[in-house]
Amino acid sequence: MNKLLLAGAASLALISASASAISIGGEAGEKYTNVVVGFGTDSPGLAFTGNYAHNDDDGDTAGLGLGLNVPLGPFMGTVGGRAVYLNPNDGDEGYALAVGGGLSWKIFDSFAVFGDYYYSPDSLSSGVENYQEASAGARWTIMRPITIEAGYRYIGMENKNGERDNSIADGPYVGVSAAF
Repeated sequence: MNKLLLAGAASLALISASASAISIGGEAGEKYTNVVVGFGTDSPGLAFTGNYAHNDDDGDTAGLGLGLNVPLGPFMGTVGGRAVYLNPNDGDEGYALAVGGGLSWKIFDSFAVFGDYYYSPDSLSSGVENYQEASAGARWTIMRPITIEAGYRYIGMENKNGERDNSIADGPYVGVSAAF
């Protein structure tokens, strides 16, 4: 029975990976930068993501995510989770296990709008009271493989013990990515 379940899980992973693309990108806001890597983020099935965000005043985060992309008519919905390493300038180093999801709408063949939100309460994090990240924006594929993106991103940590809260990202950003 276990071999059958393992074979089924491996088959699903291979099916979802067959139409997936690898994307590499970067974003810059007024006070932060974010480097992003994704696998299967634009196609139905499993999606894997990784990122590193840095802010000189507030610290760093590094995260790995796993999501399930589900087509919903003209939309693509994602549910999943993220494991995030937290390194705030004020407060304790720690981790967060955030759950959430997102929705994207491909309006035209080369233009899409999107939004996502992930949250980790105190019970799923260490060193912080809670962790949140959210983004909303638009993507335009100039020509395959190059896409430009603009939007608003928030990555924040509410610290414990009266320490100053840290916002790694809180404002508009522009980005560019390449998908292969």
